[in-house]
Amino acid sequence: MLNFSEACERNQEPIRQTMSEWIDTPGLMLELGSGSGQHALYLGAAFPQLRWQPTETSLLLPVLQQNLSQRPVNVLAPLMLDVTESPWPVVEANQIFTANTLHIIGWNAVEALLLGAGRCLTSGGLLFVYGPMRYQGQYTSASNAEFDRWLQQRDPASGIREFEQVDGILKRAGMALLADHSLPANNQLLVWRKD
Repeated sequence: MLNFSEACERNQEPIRQTMSEWIDTPGLMLELGSGSGQHALYLGAAFPQLRWQPTETSLLLPVLQQNLSQRPVNVLAPLMLDVTESPWPVVEANQIFTANTLHIIGWNAVEALLLGAGRCLTSGGLLFVYGPMRYQGQYTSASNAEFDRWLQQRDPASGIREFEQVDGILKRAGMALLADHSLPANNQLLVWRKD
C-alpha cells in the first residue's frame, strides 16, 4: 500500500467502536480527504450497511485509486473532491467522515470543508471529525503542543485547530454538537448533527 500510515492503522478500531455508537441506518458516508484509503477499507468493511464514498484532491487521487483497486463491494470508486471548489461532486450524504485533515489544510480550506459539510448533509445527518483539537487555547497533551509546533514549522497555514472556532462555523452551518469522544493518542472524535 502506498503512503501507508501506521498511526492510521493503530487508530482504526477505536474510531470504529466509537462510530458504531452513532451509525445504525443505511446511507451514504462521504469521506473527505481519504489519504491512503486505509479508513475507507477498514470502516467500509465494518459498516456494510453504508455506501462509503472516498475522496481526495487531484494531486493525491492516483495513490488512493491504486490503493482501493481491491475494495469491499460497498466502498465506491474514489472521486476527486477539493473542498474549496463548488459544487462538490457529491451533493447529498447521510454522514460525512474526515480524519486528520483539519490540522493539515489551511484555515480557508477548513472553513470550506465545514460549511460544505453543512450544505451536503441531509437533515439529521452526522458529521464525524477525527483528530487533535485545542480547547480554549489549551492543548490536550504536551505531545500535541509539540506536534503543533512541528506542523507550523513545516507549513505556517497548518496547525491544530481551536474547537470553539470549528464549532462556531458548524453552528452557522446549521449543525449541533452531539458528542466529543477522547480517543487514544490524544485525538478526539467529534460528532455533529445537521438540524
